[in-house]
Amino acid sequence: MLLGGTNLVLVVVTTRKLEPFWAAGLRFTGAAILAFAAAAALHLAIPRGRALAVSGVYGVLAFGLGFGLFFWGTRHVPAGIASVILGCVPLFTFLLAVAQGLERFRLRGLVGAVLAILGIGVISAEAPSGSLPILPLLAVVGAAVATAEAAITVRRIPGEHPLPVNAVGMAVGAELLMLASVVSDEPHDAPWSAGATLPLMIMIVTSPLLFELYVVVVQRWSASAAAYQLVLFPLVSIPLSALLLNETISLSLLVGAPLVLLGVYVGALAPDRHRSAVITGTENGSSV
Repeated sequence: MLLGGTNLVLVVVTTRKLEPFWAAGLRFTGAAILAFAAAAALHLAIPRGRALAVSGVYGVLAFGLGFGLFFWGTRHVPAGIASVILGCVPLFTFLLAVAQGLERFRLRGLVGAVLAILGIGVISAEAPSGSLPILPLLAVVGAAVATAEAAITVRRIPGEHPLPVNAVGMAVGAELLMLASVVSDEPHDAPWSAGATLPLMIMIVTSPLLFELYVVVVQRWSASAAAYQLVLFPLVSIPLSALLLNETISLSLLVGAPLVLLGVYVGALAPDRHRSAVITGTENGSSV
């Protein structure tokens, strides 16, 4: 929670100094190099065959698309608001899992989605500096959806160590981000000349550990349950962004954030009483 919430704020700090795709590409190029070096030092095998292909797809979703949209969107969306939207990842994960036939539909999932969307609407209606621009806001929402699908995808790589999986994923994502930077004709300022060296280096060094821990959790829990950790990011990022970025904690954020988090809880995290009753009944029947 602390590591993730801090990195989220550092993304905003960096994108205010460097172009978004360039900054994200630098981050994951450096992080991929560190992850490959660590995997080699630990004698961990790089995924092969189907595991390599799925690791690449994970990289496209999580690092190329997810962080590409997130870096671009947070140039205009405050860190506190972005972290609340990212907190919807467990709900998006559940809805995507239902759509792909991996989990059964539950009415409360629909109720949770409505609450979360209502909360985002409240937040965007009265941002600290006025109404938020719609495209950057949608980009952050798109980043959350891509992150949710990445969580589902990485569960299709059982038995692989998360460090080399992330090394491959970050390398693929970094290439896509650098390509996007070139295609969009971004200026490629040196981090030290833009004053972005420290936040960028912190993200590079911490990314291999951060995403290794994330994949470890995803591989052991359900995708939606593992994404629960993102719900806690606002507890770190909102006060930190107020301290480092002088972001105002507006009334709309105070009202909308609890609605989003309530929607995530209702839709994806609350205990399933029906399922618990079925399990309990099955256990009781088997013990007779």
